[in-house]
Amino acid sequence: MSTVPPPRSMPHIEKTPFDARAIRALSSRDGKLRNWPVVYTISSDKDIYVGESINAVSRMLQHLDTGKAKLLNEARIILDQTFNKSVCLDLESFLIRLFAGDGQFQVLNRNDGVTDADYFQRDYYRDAFEEIFNELRADGIFEKSISEIENTDLFKLSPFKALNVDQEIVINDILEGLFDDLAISRQSTAVVEGGPGTGKTIVAIYLLKLLSDIRNQTDQENTEAESLFAEYFLDGYPTLLAGTKVGLVVPQQSLRKSIQKVFRRTPGLDASMVVTPFDVAKSSVDYDFLVIDEAHRLGQYAAQSSGPMNLQFRTASRSVVRDGEDWKSLTQIDWLIRRSKHQVFLVDEGQGVRPNDVPASALKSLRSATADGRTYKLQSQMRVAAGDDYLGFIRDVLSSRPPQSLPIFENYDLRFFDDIEAMDAEIRKRDEEHSLARMVAGYAWPWNSKPKRGSKPDPSIADIKIGGYERRWNGTDTDWINSEGSVNEVGSIHTVQGYDLNYAGVIIGNDLYYNPSTLDIEFDRSCYFDKKGKANNNLLGIEYRDSDILAMVKNIYSVLLTRGMRGTYVYVCDSALREHLRPFFPATLRE
Repeated sequence: MSTVPPPRSMPHIEKTPFDARAIRALSSRDGKLRNWPVVYTISSDKDIYVGESINAVSRMLQHLDTGKAKLLNEARIILDQTFNKSVCLDLESFLIRLFAGDGQFQVLNRNDGVTDADYFQRDYYRDAFEEIFNELRADGIFEKSISEIENTDLFKLSPFKALNVDQEIVINDILEGLFDDLAISRQSTAVVEGGPGTGKTIVAIYLLKLLSDIRNQTDQENTEAESLFAEYFLDGYPTLLAGTKVGLVVPQQSLRKSIQKVFRRTPGLDASMVVTPFDVAKSSVDYDFLVIDEAHRLGQYAAQSSGPMNLQFRTASRSVVRDGEDWKSLTQIDWLIRRSKHQVFLVDEGQGVRPNDVPASALKSLRSATADGRTYKLQSQMRVAAGDDYLGFIRDVLSSRPPQSLPIFENYDLRFFDDIEAMDAEIRKRDEEHSLARMVAGYAWPWNSKPKRGSKPDPSIADIKIGGYERRWNGTDTDWINSEGSVNEVGSIHTVQGYDLNYAGVIIGNDLYYNPSTLDIEFDRSCYFDKKGKANNNLLGIEYRDSDILAMVKNIYSVLLTRGMRGTYVYVCDSALREHLRPFFPATLRE
């Protein structure tokens, strides 16, 4: 078989009013529109639908008779003499993802048809995709460039993702179990385990969108689409979901706000679906189905951030307590299970970062409580270009038994710095080149610049001071990464957990140090300033030793060191720890 690419031609984009007369007129001019694989868009000022078909005329006439498509008024047909079915499926998915991330339109597609399948000469055709995008952007239906889109939360947290094999299997298993349970009115709990970057949040968001599409199935959707989940759109499954109350529980405020923004822009979803554990406990109606993202960040009874929050926690626990139980022993896991019929908990025990996070014992009992062995694992790492081995490597480096040899992480910019100013300068360069390059640190400095309620941060106050280097902590704890001026600040764990960066400059503060007597990494409580991160739980009579806090601080740095998709830069404050870690973080050549 020849591997020579077909003769290169510029794909032709035909724009026309979206009405029956105009569509039929196109067909009379070009017979390929009735017998050739094409990709098309139909849009209004607010909405867009992307499709592919071997009979564009017939397919668009069908759209004119159904659902929301009746409100669309403009069509574009992308035709190329070298396109085949595989190319069109790939281009369709490419455009759906970019339209969702661009944010100019609401994307009306289902998300189950988004694919990332390989095919013959895909790289050749992908070059044409960028040309098509540029022509569409010149015509005004994209606002941002591809790189700008890929850096947005709308893109990163979009439900229009092409799933990897792990994610497809987990979601399909969850759906099979859920529909079996719905059919016989049986309650259920499932757990999905996965390390940083394995796509737990993607699974959560995708699953909510998929369930919404199944429940709200309309005839306008592409009946030609093939996917692993196509069977769930057949008769019977939508009926089982009719009238169900569903929600996505996100414990962290910043990530919750970002996901709400995505849900607000996605048909079938609504920002009100993204809730706190307190919202679930206070709901007047129990939920039918809950997906709980970052479940390791759920809370137990402990001193909350304010008196009213303590009262809310007490009220919520008492509302679900059972005879003979002490309500103080309940965690937010108990609230969610008792206020819903079906739950999916997405968990990484290695990302618990505060003592008032649910204890490991609660997460272990959660797994053992799942019915029919419904514990699933996500293993393929999707965030960091260094690959699957990088996550385990980071945890090993910070452990009492560091790796004996240094893996080679190709195409990943991993560097160790002796000069904090130099690292900051490199992060600024990467931000100019790629955006989303930020300095982050452990909570090893007090937050003196924290603004009082209703006021702005004082730019004259520096929090992080390392020699002559001075920077302020994050000026906001909501969507800090994308906030104005964030490249001039340093983000904490509470602003970056759950987010992706292109490059992360990680400052390991004096909360960790290397003890040459014990030959181990230890914790310095006097250099750790997260009050809630080291406070004893006096309400439950739990005292946290330095060894307990050490495990959580190591979790914090593991999270920070796995935020950078393209690269991670490291600076260590403690000189002995710097020399201990230096061999594991050599400078690597950047491509």
